[in-house]
Amino acid sequence: MSERAVTPTMKIVTADEMREIDRVTSGRFGVPSLTLMENAGTAVAEFVLEQYPSVKRIGVICGKGNNGGDGFAVARKLHESGKEVGVTLLASNSELRGDAAEMFARLPLPAIPVSSRDELKRGPASEVFKTEILIDAILGTGFRPPVSGLYAEAIAALNASAAAVVSVDIPSGADADVMGEQTGTVARSDAIVTFTAPRPAHIFGMLTTGPILVSPIGSPDEAIISSLNLNVITPRDVVSVIGPRPPAANKGNFGHVLVLGGSLGKAGAAAMAGMAALRAGAGLSTVATAKNVLHTVAGFYPELMTEPLQQTEEGTISGKLPTRRRIDALIQGKTVLAVGPGISRHQDTAKLVRSLMSKCGIPMVLDADGLNAFEGHAAELNGKGRSLVITPHPGEMARLVGSTVAAVQRDRLNAARIFASEHGVIVVLKGHRTVIAEPDGVVWVNTTGNPGMATGGTGDILTGMVAGFIAQNRDRIMEAVIAAVHLHGLAGDVACETLGEHSLVATDLLATLPEAFRRVRKAAQEKFVRAG
Repeated sequence: MSERAVTPTMKIVTADEMREIDRVTSGRFGVPSLTLMENAGTAVAEFVLEQYPSVKRIGVICGKGNNGGDGFAVARKLHESGKEVGVTLLASNSELRGDAAEMFARLPLPAIPVSSRDELKRGPASEVFKTEILIDAILGTGFRPPVSGLYAEAIAALNASAAAVVSVDIPSGADADVMGEQTGTVARSDAIVTFTAPRPAHIFGMLTTGPILVSPIGSPDEAIISSLNLNVITPRDVVSVIGPRPPAANKGNFGHVLVLGGSLGKAGAAAMAGMAALRAGAGLSTVATAKNVLHTVAGFYPELMTEPLQQTEEGTISGKLPTRRRIDALIQGKTVLAVGPGISRHQDTAKLVRSLMSKCGIPMVLDADGLNAFEGHAAELNGKGRSLVITPHPGEMARLVGSTVAAVQRDRLNAARIFASEHGVIVVLKGHRTVIAEPDGVVWVNTTGNPGMATGGTGDILTGMVAGFIAQNRDRIMEAVIAAVHLHGLAGDVACETLGEHSLVATDLLATLPEAFRRVRKAAQEKFVRAG
């Protein structure tokens, strides 16, 4: 494919890799491990002070390992800022070792050691659970479940508390390498501040009701190595695609999208895709559709150009030779072709879609019934030597690979990765944590979006946005796709803030996309990187 590789700003690493990153940072790059711990504690304290400025009483619950050492650093920083801080240590002072012991020695306030369930529930340590915020520094990402004994009791007390909970690194008890549901005793969380790079559970584990923030604490980029070939999309990966435009720019600089879609009863899908391309910044957008629904498409948005095509008796785009020749002529001078929104599964129309695949010379985005046209013909989906992006939902993906939705959902990463590699295409597998798989096996994970977007038409908006960003970034196809997916989900999040999940509809994303642009630009400048 013609697009160049994208350098990720945030890799996903395993717990073992994180330990090695810390070791290399200290051993090879000369950053003391105590400095890493100090920086980690500072990052959590800064987050708490920024997000909860009016809170006065804060409790910190520390284990005896390095996560507890981070907690001691947090407690000290919050104490120095003037907060009333209580610290509970789930061990005796003599059990502390290494950096954790050093951080404990620096603590300018007493820590209450706890060695039994009775002390946890009835002694002075119980007062910590009555504060406004609890800092969970019991267990970090190096822990392997299950939790037992005093630590399990402390997590249960934390979960029963009315306080907001900020997790240091990861909610205590969670397995950092698990990509699905956690089992056993796990601390609840209202926010997570982790360090250097996220682990799989941060992205796929639904560990918190709030943000997951990643703070750099001193590891250079060269030290952050991952075997997973997984990256999280962040605002920093998107912002270069939506940079300022030259003062002398004109619409011809930003590409011309051709949307092929629409049919009787589904004209709106093509119209939404065409308008989404414009909202994403494309200079021009033309929708070619069955002639009897053209007036419907044109009536949606005056900014859209339209082209009538011959149709079947059922009101779908005809696959006969005159129509094919007309489409060939329309493609001339266009920047990108988007095929599928509302196009129907009519047999003649499906043959037309497959014939376009074999000869279209411009970047192509394929979605919806454009993908269903290849059910049983997946071998014809070949992106080698060209730029081809497919955007299936799990049902469409299952039909392409001859499997079931359940099977695709069980292993979304590999479903996308294998298909992308075998067919030389970019796969955007939609759903919770939409994944973007490159043909070389690299996968990007998107963390924006919400259940309110599970409504008809949001996929058509995404198709148009992908095409619109490609039109503006013809030499940066992957960056264009990444930007489209991230901003699409963020526009949904913005809409959800005012409309709620139940009332959100697809066209709301067109209205909230400008605010999504603004938020990405702002977030790209912030110290913390949001990973979820």
